[in-house]
Amino acid sequence: MGLPATTDLVLVDAPCSGTGTLRRSPELKHRYGPADIARFATLQLAILRRFAPRVRPGGRLVYATCSLFEEENGAVVEAFLREEGGFREVGSPWAAEYLPAEALAGPRLRLDPIASGTDGYFAAFLERRR
Repeated sequence: MGLPATTDLVLVDAPCSGTGTLRRSPELKHRYGPADIARFATLQLAILRRFAPRVRPGGRLVYATCSLFEEENGAVVEAFLREEGGFREVGSPWAAEYLPAEALAGPRLRLDPIASGTDGYFAAFLERRR
């Protein structure tokens, strides 16, 4: 028996390739290949599916990685939204206030190490429909 959908916010800090940390950990570029990235994406989507039912109507599911690869970021979000009609993508309520405009790609957050001087991060904000 699963937990009821009563949670206001679920943060999925998904396991990923960690390519957003390449400037600090350059050895990562030798650790993973295309098959590994595909496995991460499959795992990430499975985690979203597992925790989505816990979000109450009007609640948020935040999906985050420290990856620079679209396969682990937007592609996972798009796949989730295609199969899970009960969610829609919304923007972060605070991102525009605290982050530079180049960090926002529509409702999604993308921090690029070159532009931001930080590690690379991605986040998508999904809201369960009422």
